[in-house]
Amino acid sequence: MFGAGGGTSSYQEVEETDVIFLWGSNARETHPIFFHHVLKAVHAGARLFVVDPRRTGSAQWADAWMGIDVGTDVALSNTMAREILRAGLHNREFVERATTGFDEYAASVEPWTLERGELETGVPADVIRDAAHAYARADRAIICWTLGITEHHNAVDNVFALINLALLTGHVGRYGSGLNPLRGQNNVQGGGDMGAIPNKLPGFQDIERDDEARAKFEQAWGTKIEPRYGWHLTQMFEAMDRGELRTLYVVGENPAQSEADAKHTKKLLEGLDHLVVQDIFLTKTAEMADVVLPASASWCEAEGTVTNSERRVQRVRKALDPPGQARDDIEIVCDIAARMGFDLGPPDAESVWTELRSLSPMHAGMTYPRLDELGGIQWPCWDEKHPGELFLHGRLWESPVTGPPAPFNVVEHVPPVDKLSDEFPIRLTTGRRLDSYNTGVQSGGYRSPLRQREALCLSPEDCERLGFDDGELVKVTSRRGYVYAPVLIDHSLRPGLAFMTLHFPDEVETNVLTIDATDPKSGTAEFKASAIAVSRLTDEERTRQAATQLAVPAK
Repeated sequence: MFGAGGGTSSYQEVEETDVIFLWGSNARETHPIFFHHVLKAVHAGARLFVVDPRRTGSAQWADAWMGIDVGTDVALSNTMAREILRAGLHNREFVERATTGFDEYAASVEPWTLERGELETGVPADVIRDAAHAYARADRAIICWTLGITEHHNAVDNVFALINLALLTGHVGRYGSGLNPLRGQNNVQGGGDMGAIPNKLPGFQDIERDDEARAKFEQAWGTKIEPRYGWHLTQMFEAMDRGELRTLYVVGENPAQSEADAKHTKKLLEGLDHLVVQDIFLTKTAEMADVVLPASASWCEAEGTVTNSERRVQRVRKALDPPGQARDDIEIVCDIAARMGFDLGPPDAESVWTELRSLSPMHAGMTYPRLDELGGIQWPCWDEKHPGELFLHGRLWESPVTGPPAPFNVVEHVPPVDKLSDEFPIRLTTGRRLDSYNTGVQSGGYRSPLRQREALCLSPEDCERLGFDDGELVKVTSRRGYVYAPVLIDHSLRPGLAFMTLHFPDEVETNVLTIDATDPKSGTAEFKASAIAVSRLTDEERTRQAATQLAVPAK
């Protein structure tokens, strides 16, 4: 965000803000620890707005549930912006001093009247107006989002739309006001910080544009770094399809089950010349591999650091030795490098971190002793006396502004790629549940009293219209394939909207249905918006499914 890939605000600020938007985030189930901070704010009098197609558990705590139609986030943001401008509630002084592109942006949202916004998004005009006024008038306000925003073909534009609202009202760069993507897995933030993205070196230093940073890394690593961006995940699969990418090294991922359009993904993985998987589980991807490298469970079998959604770097300490042939990830990588003729030095976590601090200015002051003493430090931390930044972009409030101004981005509403039709009339969106995790590799082996097995969640109205009973096994079809799943009547859904998770792919492979239409900027697939049809099983299908279930031993 404005050059730094992390949320602007601290958890403490969430507790003390006046207005919170959970936009495309069911934090009560998917980020339950973070949601405790939200609840503290609500109990202290903050207003909570939940923007979500489903009336989720998070929405039960909200002042207003903004039941948006899937894929209309830009339309809603533009409508709110137009209302803020019409009412004269934008922060003129901040906009003039700290931003660029305002006139073009204001012109772009002018057509988005409350009436048009309601028609496009499904959110009542008076609710949009109330939310816009509450956000603009608040002394402090925070927008949080997750995959409900980013798992779309226009993911980056969706994020830009939220940033535009913050710039319009001055709700960024101040205590209690900010923009916060909630990371979906432990240390996702840390992975990006360390350069696990194809256009950045550690510390978000640009591979193509920052010659000085590149030279610094070349000297430290003793190798030439080509000044060009690599492929992100979607581009890797496109390269496999073209025959350009023939070898893959997968670390801690399960793309055979986690990628959209699963049948096509598996076909590409099967066509590789060589596949290496490094993981703590024998995933479906690992079962396809030529070589499997058993790794350590980083949370208890390795030393190192993790970084959470408030940019806080914290120590991880080894409590157990990895079992059997499993080894620490650092040891594996260093050993492979040695066999390829390159000495990476001792496979020691603190040595690696010390090198990182010498190359990434935003981590420079985070020594292991300081991380221990302070219970973690938020980046940026410029030197060993710096406490770490509680919130980002305070420079935008300086006069004159230090560094480049923050740009508005004109974004246009573009509906989902997988269009509804008479043949595929129901919109399927996907997400997570409280008790389970992603493709179920880490959570599926454990019992939970909260667990629901995979089901096609449908509204009561759709079940009545289609004549389905709760628990009835049905056929769910998209333009890419079909699965069989039991029906679950879900009162959080409106007619025409269905919900499934990715947690139980061995039983119901939801990603057979999802579309791999991707955002051109981020490469994220549109998991949140597939078009499906639901039908009763034929007698032959019912017999075949019954035989299949009998053949599978009960767990």
